[in-house]
Amino acid sequence: MPQVHAVVNPNRLDDSSGQGQLAAVGVCFLTIVAVNRVLRERGFYTESRAEPRILQWLDLVALGTVCDVVPLTGVNRAFVAQGLRVMAMRRNPGLVALGDVTGLSEAPGTFHAGFIFGPRVNAGGRVGEAGLGARLLSTEDPLEAKALALQLHQYNAERKELERQVLEEAIERAEASLKDNLVLLVDGDGWHPGVIGIVAARLKEKYNRPACVIAFDENGIGKASGRSVSNLDLGAAVISAKQAGLVINGGGHKMAAGFTVVRDQLADLSAHLNRHVIEQLNGHSYAPELRIDSVLSLHALTLELAEKLNMLAPYGAGHAEPRFALTGVKIIKPRVVGENHVSCFIQDTSGGASLKGIAFRAMDSALGEMLLKSGSAPLHIAGHVSVNEWNGKRTVDFQIADAAPVWRQAG
Repeated sequence: MPQVHAVVNPNRLDDSSGQGQLAAVGVCFLTIVAVNRVLRERGFYTESRAEPRILQWLDLVALGTVCDVVPLTGVNRAFVAQGLRVMAMRRNPGLVALGDVTGLSEAPGTFHAGFIFGPRVNAGGRVGEAGLGARLLSTEDPLEAKALALQLHQYNAERKELERQVLEEAIERAEASLKDNLVLLVDGDGWHPGVIGIVAARLKEKYNRPACVIAFDENGIGKASGRSVSNLDLGAAVISAKQAGLVINGGGHKMAAGFTVVRDQLADLSAHLNRHVIEQLNGHSYAPELRIDSVLSLHALTLELAEKLNMLAPYGAGHAEPRFALTGVKIIKPRVVGENHVSCFIQDTSGGASLKGIAFRAMDSALGEMLLKSGSAPLHIAGHVSVNEWNGKRTVDFQIADAAPVWRQAG
């Protein structure tokens, strides 16, 4: 332990709080709460020195908790639920500016925090100006906030191009090692460290197995970021590798991890990570899972159902959004939209009820090809129900997560 007055960390070996699932932003906020309480008890606040309204910062706590992909259970769930309400009040000039520059027209949820706000706040650090995100979130000047938001929005576009380049190379390397490794470990010289976490997430989604992406510098030192699937603990595997002396430093939790490694130890590290996750399987073979909460008909996907499901939000790690299966449906008018999404209409085989469907980033996997080429062949599809608000109208959409052909027995 460092020689300081206090080390506030619920993951200390001697900590008994049971709050190890907190993100760093949650630990900071609770530390502020505790300090504020002590100051209040000691009479620090007076008529001339007002007590700060610390609940106003819950929007930032929610943002950091979602972006850190920690379980949305216990106090984390309370932070995010209340923090999103604070965020909807539009009191933080930086978040307001980000919402405006991205065209946000609805109350923010975990999706907006994790996929709209978070990447842009982080975009400055990914291209060399890490302080911009902090300035954006802390400024009280709306004009400065607008300028910073526009700059970060542009940096995010540049980040996407960097990500695309690294992802293409990473996929090539991953394809060469798929047969031999349960944990994908891909590396490259000169890859931008700011995008390797996003690329690792893309590889995890594409191949449905843990993936680590390593960016090596000119000295042979690699910075790595990893993402895992729900039934394999990547953080434990990385911590085990650190204990074995295979990485310079490293850590993480079940779904995400990071480490620093010397190039000469890469082969040993790969073998160690694979051994560790195989041991986690306890003799069972690895089979990717897609958990389904219920099977529904198209007629059941009503606006009333979608609104009731929204009452169970916020969704995220540790509190997954309900996933439903639709059996034997047809995909009508599929088309590629945006960068690599597939939009379509879903119809029952009788030609009756239909609703709009979309599969985000489907062209990164076999799902996109299946949807585009299904023709009149029936499919089983799985995904989430969402409410789409456009021009004052609210309709139900189905976000497609996966699909499989309907196999019919002969005779």
